[in-house]
Amino acid sequence: MQKLGLIIVAAAFFVLSSALYTVDETQTAIKLRLGEIVSVEKEPGLKFKMPFVNNVVKFDDRVQTLDAPSERFLTGEKKNVIVDSYVKWRIVDAEQFYKSTGGNLARTNNRLAQIIKTGLKSEFSKRTIADVVSGERSEIMSNIATLAKKDISEFGIEIVDVRIKRIDLSQEVSNSVYRRMQAERQRVAKEFRSKGAEEAEVIRAAADKERTIILADAYRDSEIIRGEGDAISASNYAKAYSKNADFYSFHRSLESYKKSFSNQNDIMVLNPNTEFFRHFNPAVK
Repeated sequence: MQKLGLIIVAAAFFVLSSALYTVDETQTAIKLRLGEIVSVEKEPGLKFKMPFVNNVVKFDDRVQTLDAPSERFLTGEKKNVIVDSYVKWRIVDAEQFYKSTGGNLARTNNRLAQIIKTGLKSEFSKRTIADVVSGERSEIMSNIATLAKKDISEFGIEIVDVRIKRIDLSQEVSNSVYRRMQAERQRVAKEFRSKGAEEAEVIRAAADKERTIILADAYRDSEIIRGEGDAISASNYAKAYSKNADFYSFHRSLESYKKSFSNQNDIMVLNPNTEFFRHFNPAVK
């Protein structure tokens, strides 16, 4: 009798636990009866169902992430690029989602991946490598998000965001881009060198002109000063000569002797009775 009571209690507990279920605040629950939707539960809390008749399927209302595998696409220049992207999405109509996908997340992700791949292929085929790498990435993501929203409208989900994480160039394209960049840098460097050489020539010509002018002015001023000095010197000599002609003649002769006999190796052949030696020979007048 006691064992029967335990069995009854256990059976009642099993039936009661099968009749109750909980809905979390991050979930939406669909109650089914023999495969048909009976109700959609969005309010969190403890819920009741008929055991063995109803079953419950729960879906996460939070944002889901589809990290799509890297894909290779052709640009408008027929160059290969490798694109890594992801999609943020969430369920907004659990009933429609269940009807269209059977609640299969893998099927939904596969469909989304195909839609994003088609959109990327279309967008990249319209643009050059420079456009997709730098200037128009935001426009590409916006266009793909708009396209995806139209294609998944019957799935009961919404696209929150579409992002391109990375765009890599294939090896042959990378080499081509590098060579083009190298040629462009060399062209710019050559242009800068040419302009630098031209400016250097202008500066050098201006400096040479200024140098020539400065030297000419200096030579002119020196000649003027030298002339003025010679005039003063001649005047002083004339005054000295007029005051004492013999002393002046003697001084000038000594200066001549000094300059003539400055080198011991010099040899002079002169008549001792000439005017040059008159201070050596008092007999010479």
